[in-house]
Amino acid sequence: MLLSIPRALAGTPATRLISLRIISSAFFSSSPHPLRRTAAAAMVKLVVATTADPASVGPASAFLTMPGWNPGPSISEGMESFANGDVRLLKHGKKIVTEDDLDLRWEAATGEPVSEVIFLSRHTAVSNRPALTVHPIGVPHLREDEIPPQGGRPGWASLPNPRIGPWLRLLQKIAHSKGLVPEFEVTLEATHHGPIVHTPTMFLEIGSTEEYWGRQDAAQAMALLLWEGFGLGGGDGVGEWNGKDGVWVGHLLSGYALPMEDPKQQNIKSSDQTVGGTWKQSIKASYEATRAAFPGGEILAHLDQKSFKGWQKNAITSFLAEQKIKTGKPQDFF
Repeated sequence: MLLSIPRALAGTPATRLISLRIISSAFFSSSPHPLRRTAAAAMVKLVVATTADPASVGPASAFLTMPGWNPGPSISEGMESFANGDVRLLKHGKKIVTEDDLDLRWEAATGEPVSEVIFLSRHTAVSNRPALTVHPIGVPHLREDEIPPQGGRPGWASLPNPRIGPWLRLLQKIAHSKGLVPEFEVTLEATHHGPIVHTPTMFLEIGSTEEYWGRQDAAQAMALLLWEGFGLGGGDGVGEWNGKDGVWVGHLLSGYALPMEDPKQQNIKSSDQTVGGTWKQSIKASYEATRAAFPGGEILAHLDQKSFKGWQKNAITSFLAEQKIKTGKPQDFF
C-alpha cells in the first residue's frame, strides 16, 4: 500500500517539509506511548463534531442518516452521542480545537476505552480553493512559554491515526465518484493545531470558505468515508494498523513547524549543534508519536530536498543520524 505525499499542501507552507512514513517490516519494538490505552476489549471509535461549525455538523448529520444508529450515553451537559456498532459519534457546541481529553472523558463517563478519535471540521486556506483534507494534529514546535493559538499543548504531537493514508486514498475515490473533483482538491495537510487527545487521531475537513463549509455533497462524501472506512456497511473497513505490508503515513512537518535560526545571522558555524530554534524538539516529538502509533513498524523520515537550504538540510540530516532515525530514499516509498 503506497502513498505519495505532495510537496505543496493546501493551507500550509510548502517549505521545509518533513514526513514520517512507516514501512511495515519489524524494526522497532512495540513499546506503547505513555498515554496510550492498551485495553483490547470493548474499545470504541470516537467521531467528534461540533454544532458550531457547518463543516463539522454537516458530515455528522449525513453520517447519522445511515442505518444502525441508536442514542448513546451522555458524558457532559451540552453534549449528545450516538452509537452504531463499535462507533460512537459525539456532538458538542464548542470550538473543535478546545475540547481537550475527550477520549479519556468518554471512558470515564461510559466505561468504554477509546481506540481512536476522528474530528470533523472546517478547513481554511489563503487560496480559498474548495478542498477535502485529512491531517494529523499537534503543535510540536511551540516553546513551553507559548500559548497555542488553536489548541494543543506546546511541544506535543498526537499519535497519528494509521487510517490517514488509506482514508486519503478512499476519500479521493469517493470524491471522484461523487463528481466533486476537479472542483474540490483532495489533499493531505501537515500537522497542526489541537485539541489534546491521547489516542491515534486525525482531522477530516471541508474547505475552504463559508460557501463550501455547508456543501451537502461534500458532507455526504465525508459521511461515506466514515461509513466505508469503518466498515459499517458490512465491509472489512479500511486502514487499521496490523503490521501490514506497504508504506503508511505519520506526522508531516511543514515550514512553520521547523523553526530554524540561520547560523549566518548568529555569526557561528553551520552545524547541527549550532542551528537554533525548536526544530529538534518538533522532529523528536513527532517521531516518538509516530513510532508509538505504529508498533512493529520501521519509521523512515522523508525530506523534500528541494524545500531546504543547504544549511537546513545538513542540520536536519545530522540530527536524524544522531537520533538513529533513518532517512528514506525515494525508492523506499514507491
